[in-house]
Amino acid sequence: MTTTKMTWRPQYRSSKFRHVFGKAATKENCYDGVPITRSVQDTNFCAVNPRFVAVITECAGGGAFLVISIRHAGKVDPHHPRVCGHKGNVLDIKWNPFSDFCIASCSEDTTVKIWDIPKNGTMKDITVPRKELQGHSRRVGLIEWHPTANNVLFSTAYDYKVMVWNLDTPEQVIKNPVKTISEHTDLVLSMSFNTDGSKMATSCKDKKIRTIDARTGRLLQEANCKSHKANKVLFLGNLNMLLSTGNSRWNHRQIALWDQEDLSVPLAEEDLDGSSGVLFPFYDPDTHMLYLAGKGDGNIRYYEISSEKPYVQFLNEHRSILPQKGLGIMPKRGLDVCSCEVFRFYRLVTIKSLIEPVSLIVPRRSEAYQEDIYPMTAGDKPAMTAGEWIMGMDKGPVLMSLKPGSRLPEKAQDGPPGRQPLPEPLRAAGAQSPGQQRGQKPKARQRPDQGRKTQGHHLDHHVQRM
Repeated sequence: MTTTKMTWRPQYRSSKFRHVFGKAATKENCYDGVPITRSVQDTNFCAVNPRFVAVITECAGGGAFLVISIRHAGKVDPHHPRVCGHKGNVLDIKWNPFSDFCIASCSEDTTVKIWDIPKNGTMKDITVPRKELQGHSRRVGLIEWHPTANNVLFSTAYDYKVMVWNLDTPEQVIKNPVKTISEHTDLVLSMSFNTDGSKMATSCKDKKIRTIDARTGRLLQEANCKSHKANKVLFLGNLNMLLSTGNSRWNHRQIALWDQEDLSVPLAEEDLDGSSGVLFPFYDPDTHMLYLAGKGDGNIRYYEISSEKPYVQFLNEHRSILPQKGLGIMPKRGLDVCSCEVFRFYRLVTIKSLIEPVSLIVPRRSEAYQEDIYPMTAGDKPAMTAGEWIMGMDKGPVLMSLKPGSRLPEKAQDGPPGRQPLPEPLRAAGAQSPGQQRGQKPKARQRPDQGRKTQGHHLDHHVQRM
């Protein structure tokens, strides 16, 4: 298989995303005064969902992170309550994709902890986790939730092991993982899952890319390309491809595309620049757009991915004079579809102690809902339980529509199946009286002016007879 060199020469290509632009939030809509961590770990240090922004902070006497309400933009209180139950620095945090009030964190103290966040946010310091996972022998640097199974968590540490945890257990302290994957010979730098979570791709400090059966831990493929030293790896949705970021043999930052069934040679490679910061890739499977943001950079590049050559088409980039230390991304269900927003970043700007939201917007004149850029997307409902996944079941994500009004109110969803209350307009239109329920026909309602018309008719008839 020959490697294709991608080119940035301008080529005409019909695409609805050619004019996507980045729009940074105003200062009033940023989060100011956040003591962002000074850790040099190659993670994003930030996690976002439609309700909260969580960011790892600098503190003494252990590790901590802040949880800020998404609506409380502006100056952050220096004494804002923290989640501070770790004995060492927190290295990574991830929100549960199926619960906006559950977050996982890992730390240098070799533990992973699961926290419950109150619905109104943190009113006081949280020091006691709901669950604590003890299994690694060295500091834990990376965690990932399973994309479709509920309460399944993956963690990897400096002991070169990947552990699979089942959180659907009554124990508060879990010491035995469901599975321990020992296929790596060095530190795991990133983990990514395919659409149904049956396969996991990893990049390692030994510069190799591996695809692994996520349930059994069996090694499926391994790439050892001398021309590309991988740092981060990502599954590209249903395109059956992987994308990796790393460095070339001349130490230039580089991206590479791989066939996930054959990792012997990359499908395509392209050098980007000579900067030294780690490139973080983000992929949107709904729009097939790829975003590249470098640690220490001020710009975010975005591309369109296709399954045919030239595979990658450069679209544009968002530029800023302020460098970013990490980025959080908003799930699709939290975007503003009325303004045609297709992606949203939360940039951590350390030199300003600032969290800056950046929206990627498709310019459209119509204010109506744009169905062509918002297909059905993965929602916040799990496709299966942890036990079903462990027993061998694989399911794709439960899809939802982003169209306003397409989802039932939360109160209706919380009720038992088959007895959910109707929304008020439907209840008023479809409600039946007790007489109708017993089979009686409803009486016709008389209009207010009907009696007056009848009286006038009798009066006219009386005048004619006279």
